[in-house]
Amino acid sequence: MKIVLAPDSFKGSLTAAEAALCMERGIGRVVPPDWSLKRIPMADGGEGTLACLVEATGGRYRKARVHDPLGRLIEAEFGILGDGRTAVVELAASSGLPLLRAEERNPLIASTFGYGELIRAALDEGARRFVLCLGGSATNDGGAGMLQALGFALLDGMGHPLPPGGAALSGLARIDSSNADPRLRSCEWTVACDVNHPLTGPDGASAVFGPQKGATPEMVERLDRSLARLADVMAEETGVSVHALAGAGAAGGTAGALYAMLGATLESGVGLCIRTSGLERELLEADLVLTGEGRIDEQTVRGKTPFGVVQAAWRRQVPSILIGGFVGTGIDELYRYGAAAVFALQEQGMDTATAIARAPELLERRTAESIRMLLNGEIQLEGRRREWR
Repeated sequence: MKIVLAPDSFKGSLTAAEAALCMERGIGRVVPPDWSLKRIPMADGGEGTLACLVEATGGRYRKARVHDPLGRLIEAEFGILGDGRTAVVELAASSGLPLLRAEERNPLIASTFGYGELIRAALDEGARRFVLCLGGSATNDGGAGMLQALGFALLDGMGHPLPPGGAALSGLARIDSSNADPRLRSCEWTVACDVNHPLTGPDGASAVFGPQKGATPEMVERLDRSLARLADVMAEETGVSVHALAGAGAAGGTAGALYAMLGATLESGVGLCIRTSGLERELLEADLVLTGEGRIDEQTVRGKTPFGVVQAAWRRQVPSILIGGFVGTGIDELYRYGAAAVFALQEQGMDTATAIARAPELLERRTAESIRMLLNGEIQLEGRRREWR
């Protein structure tokens, strides 16, 4: 029997590669040695996408000095794929939520300026094809800081440059591209999105993701209006509207700016990783897939890694088992695509901090339990759905 292990990271505790190793150890506790196990760490455009694509293509890593969301200098990493011309640049490396302490989170002022600097560093390396990964942002500035770092001038009604952060966008009057880096015009841009949310509205970037970045309800309303203003001005400048574009809300609206101002293509991040990693090839002879990440809930079916893996497996008629740190509601769609069972690491009565701290041990144990149940006939790979806690 061949099992493919294709998890994403369990944020705060395990990288995707570490999670796959935990799964492998768990399976090894209960199955015969002749079973075939294949580890393929996955990502969805967020954390871990850089490693997934660079490792899959035999690429290399590079570092650059850039500014974090609050303007402090840090060292951030990007990748050049095996073809030598394609750069993978993760927004989280320069503008990610983990770079800020909880009390520092403030999307009114947090900026993607460092992300633009990281893109510029990749241009300096000779890259002319870009895979831009947008998950895990601390920002809600619609990519304004990124555009400024690339030479675009975002100006108010008096012709003054806007200060950093999402709040300032309410005063945006025009975007001057005359001093934009000329190399941008010769590049091909692919945006690896981990969500398909629109830019604004009740399902948009500010409303859905603003609170985790430190936004109060009042701030969410203010940021939503600011992103709407940015969309209006970009449409005036380029003729391209991102107001209702699916995926434009990724990374606090950065995807919308890349689409309108650079002509980027928005693509499912997990779809990109599935193709590049060779997962589909491994599925040809697989009997089962194990996947998962830190949370499995209603957001999972909006473009997260486990759903992408489950769909890819379903297309090859391969059933799947999912393991999440926490399992919430709204996951019925998973079962329609061949999910046989969903497990949670967090046990009843266990607080989240404990589950995160014990994630390696719990993931190994849950994986062993799932395979043991499969061998005992408690989990059937067709026609049955179970949620295990």
